[in-house]
Amino acid sequence: MRDDSKTPLLAVRDLHTYFHTFAGTVKAVNGVSFEIGQGEVMGLVGESGGGKSVVGFSILGLIDSPGRIEAGEILLHGQDLVTAGEARLREIRGREISMVFQDPMTSLNPLHSVGRQMDEVLRLHSDLDAGARQKACVEMLESVGISRAAERLKAYPHQFSGGMRQRVVIAIAMLAGPRLIIADEPTTALDVTIQSQILKLMRRQIAETGASMILITHDLAVVSEMADHITVLYCGNVVERGRTRDLIANPAHPYTRGLIDSIPDTTHRQDRLRQIPGSVPDIRNLPRGCNFRDRCPRAQTLCAEQEPALTQQHGSLWAACHFPLAPGETA
Repeated sequence: MRDDSKTPLLAVRDLHTYFHTFAGTVKAVNGVSFEIGQGEVMGLVGESGGGKSVVGFSILGLIDSPGRIEAGEILLHGQDLVTAGEARLREIRGREISMVFQDPMTSLNPLHSVGRQMDEVLRLHSDLDAGARQKACVEMLESVGISRAAERLKAYPHQFSGGMRQRVVIAIAMLAGPRLIIADEPTTALDVTIQSQILKLMRRQIAETGASMILITHDLAVVSEMADHITVLYCGNVVERGRTRDLIANPAHPYTRGLIDSIPDTTHRQDRLRQIPGSVPDIRNLPRGCNFRDRCPRAQTLCAEQEPALTQQHGSLWAACHFPLAPGETA
């Protein structure tokens, strides 16, 4: 674990976010805890439905009915955002915490020009006059690699390519100088070449501004390039966390091992990609004991009887597993 003497920028403690539906209670986030320091990048990793995006929306106070935060704390500079009022959350969104959403075409308003949407951020979160705001918007678009920036401020989202729209979304997220950026699958809809460009852009922006980032993704290959620390979620629970180099080289949890093994290896010939057997259980009716046991090659009787606690393993790793992997083990 990181040095506890350093006060984290953000501390999420025992967060529970549930959705109460007619079909049952969906425990989308079920006791998640992690910390992120100033200038750090943390990867939040797991399969679809694991609760990653719900964690991001919970931090920003964007959980709508029938969902609600049932318990836990989200501490930003020590202030609990769970109990903060909507007025305070509106001040925080964009200024202190911003979000890069998964699909730029749906996160940008098709009825307003890019310039108007960027200007709105500065009108809400700065004291700049109109001329200074326009200059700041031009400079930000240029910094994310959009040429003829002054001219493109007049353009609408549909007049940009997918990669350019994602650059615009990143520019908007960075515009007010937030301390924390939550990037929710920022490269999912882009081709491989554009993905690489966007990742390099995000790394540069983080390095230049000193901001922190939570990178939400299912792709361990992507997060291994970007993150200082990784937190792995499964069925709304943290199953493993630790420094990126430790977790990628020698994961302790069989689920993390499965995610890593499913990445294509271009250095060896493979007839078939490896995959994690089975599917994620219905989170409205989770099994007793370990949620991963029905898909785990190491499962034993204890796994069906008792939920594993998050305990320290080798190196910086903490894992919730009764029978964790030792360094060098593959299954």
